[in-house]
Formats: sequence, C-alpha cells, structure tokens
Amino acid sequence: MSTQLEVLKQHLIDPEVCIRCNTCEETCPVDAITHDSANYVVNADICNFCMACISPCPTGSIDNWRNVLKSQPYSVEEQYTWGELPAQGTIAVPATSESDSVSATPPKAGPASMTQPAPGDDTAGEASGIEVDVVRGSTMPPWSAARPYVNLYTHKAPITATCAGNYRLTANETGGIDTDVRHIVLDFGQLPFPVLEGQSIAVLPPGETAAGRAHHARQYSIASARDGERRGYNNLSLTVKRVTPSDKGDTDGGICSNYLCDLKKGDQVQVIGPFGATFLMPNHPNSHLLMICTGTGSAPMRGMTEYRRRRRAPGKGGATGKLMLFFGARTKEELPYFGPLMSLPKDFIDVNFAFSRTPGQPRTYVQDVMKKRSTDIAAMLKDDNTYIYVCGLKGMEEGVIQVLADIANESGQPWESLWKKLKDAGRLHFETY
Repeated sequence: MSTQLEVLKQHLIDPEVCIRCNTCEETCPVDAITHDSANYVVNADICNFCMACISPCPTGSIDNWRNVLKSQPYSVEEQYTWGELPAQGTIAVPATSESDSVSATPPKAGPASMTQPAPGDDTAGEASGIEVDVVRGSTMPPWSAARPYVNLYTHKAPITATCAGNYRLTANETGGIDTDVRHIVLDFGQLPFPVLEGQSIAVLPPGETAAGRAHHARQYSIASARDGERRGYNNLSLTVKRVTPSDKGDTDGGICSNYLCDLKKGDQVQVIGPFGATFLMPNHPNSHLLMICTGTGSAPMRGMTEYRRRRRAPGKGGATGKLMLFFGARTKEELPYFGPLMSLPKDFIDVNFAFSRTPGQPRTYVQDVMKKRSTDIAAMLKDDNTYIYVCGLKGMEEGVIQVLADIANESGQPWESLWKKLKDAGRLHFETY
C-alpha cells in the first residue's frame, strides 16, 4: 500500500540576521508571528503564506524557508531555542513500506491556508481569492532613488565604528527637562559603510542578558546625509533618546539607548547593516517631500533635508523641489533640532510644529496642524512629484492617514484610489515603532 506524505515549505525567520524590529509581527494579518526574549518565530499552524511580511522586513531575515513534513513542522517552542537556522537536509520519512512516497504538494487553499507561493512571488494571496493589503505604505522605493547597499555587515561580522561626537539636543535637566535626546556621530574610518537617507543601522550593545545571552541589536534611523554628517567623511549620525526600564515596562528597556547616550568621544561601537531599501528619497529634479514625524522620528527627515540643503543652488529656493515638514513633540524644549530648523530659509522648507504639552496651551498634534494646512497639502497630493514620509510613534499613523484621507476627499481626490496610486508608485512611506 502506498502512503502519500505531504511536504510543507515552512516559513522561518533567521535569528542571526533578525534585528527584532517587530515589523513582521505588526504586519502579519493572521498573527502567525510572535516572539520571546530570544527570537521572532512563525507558527506553521497559522501561517497562510500571504507574504505580507516579506517586503517590509528591513534585513531580509523574514525570507527563509525549509522543506519539512507537513505533519512535523518546526514548533514555535523549538524555534525559540535557535541561535541559527537549521540546514536544509533530506526530509526524514517514517518507514512504513517500500512503496511509501513523499508528495511535494503545497497546502491546499482555504480560509486558513493558501497555495504556497514561491518566496518573493508578488501574486501571493491570489490563489485563495483573499486580497492581502495590510501594508499601509509603499513596499518599493521612489523610481529615482539611489540604489541602497544592505546587510554589508552582520551579527557574525559587524563593523567597528568610533564615536566622533555625542551632543545633547534637548534642554538639560537644570532647565526642567528630563527627556535626554542625543545626536551621536559614528565614524567608520577606512572601512566602507555606504548609506542613504532613510536607511538604518543596528548597534550591538556590549554585555549579556541575565540568561547569559548577548544582547539583541537595536535599530536606529540614520540622521545624516549620504555624504556624511561631516561632508566628505565616512561617518553618519543617529538621533537617540535615552530610555529607562520604566519607559518600556521591563528590565531590558533602554539597554542600548543608555549605552549610546553615554558614549565618549573615541569609544568603539559594534554596528551591523545598513538596512532598508524602500524608505528612500527621490533624486529627480523638482520632486517634493511631505515629511511628518514626531520625536526621534525626525532622524530620516533631517538626513533628507540636509542632503537637499547641500544640493540647493544659491538663490534658487525651488531648485530641489518643495519641502514641507510637520514635526510633533511634547514641548519646544523636547523637540530635537529645533534651533537648526528655525534657521533654515523659509523658501527652502515649510516647517510646522505641533506641541502637545505646552503649559497653558491646548494639546496639538501633527494631524491637527496638517488640517490647518489642508489647502497646501491638497495641492501637493495632486502633484505626481510629491512623496510622503511618516516616521515616529506607531500611535500617530492612524491619525495621519485619516487627515490625509480627509484632505484628499475634500479636494476631489478620492482617497482609496489615491492611496493605491501612492503606494504603487513608491510615494507613501511609513516607518513607525
């Protein structure tokens, strides 16, 4: 008697490459991805191969697969113990008879299972008739963006950078402000580390967890232009807020941010990356940037603005296209780069602040200020050269989308069709955390 055994191409996450940014877990529409203090893992009993998590992952760690018996997938508990992915080997088939065979038939389509697409197949989800559209922003860069380098340095082979500067951006504690935000410059010396505005790196903090494992890498957006924080030098800058355990609600909170905020000039730092291939700025002339951010989410906006400032022709304010920035913080004193932003020419960038904790003033958020500038935003939305970037706390995302939808609809641009157009053209980008 012949026994037909089904083979499953199981979706797995590479623990050696993953930087624990949580993008995959937030993106997964069926909650198949979860994590513990060690690893992010995929539950084979839930995963329906919709592929929604593939494009948003900044490192590519999510795009890994192993052939296993469908009846014997790697369990979540087993994946939690991994330090590296298991090698793909011959599938062990239980002995029942000489005529037993292994079928490579993928999972059948159905409410909880889709026909297995090949990794990277952009038709994923079509087999079951279920439309997968859980990613709010573009999964591709602007057409004119420079080509990024990614994953040049890994956990096994990080690059060593030297702290070239550490400057406090927010008012000091004597001024009554306990929010410590730092501008940190890292220099890579003679080793190549090419980056673009909108990319990120990850830092490996020294030391171990209570369980004796190395601390996970922490991801930070690059705050400088592609030609360096100091122009022409092989360095970059980060915008880092000191986090305490109480801020995160656990004992691991703030390990890397405190490490970075306490760096002294000359200290060495282990770095991996760079990461990110979509949250990139356009390079074609007269492309416009609509930038919306809060707190340290200003980092990529600073990089984009600085690159445009350096390319700006003297006396020609519109030569690089329009720049419009909506920047939110609790108070003026807690807003990074407030002084430098105020000194930029008004014909170069249109800056709009939103402060939610100014004494004696009503709470104002970025979406509130955006409503007041609806006429100008509507005009930008009508221009195919406008690219939108949103970076900051996850909680801002819903409000920003809603106000963009309201402005679009009220100006005769149906949001549903405009949203799809923006996403498909690489013109709507989110990086929230």
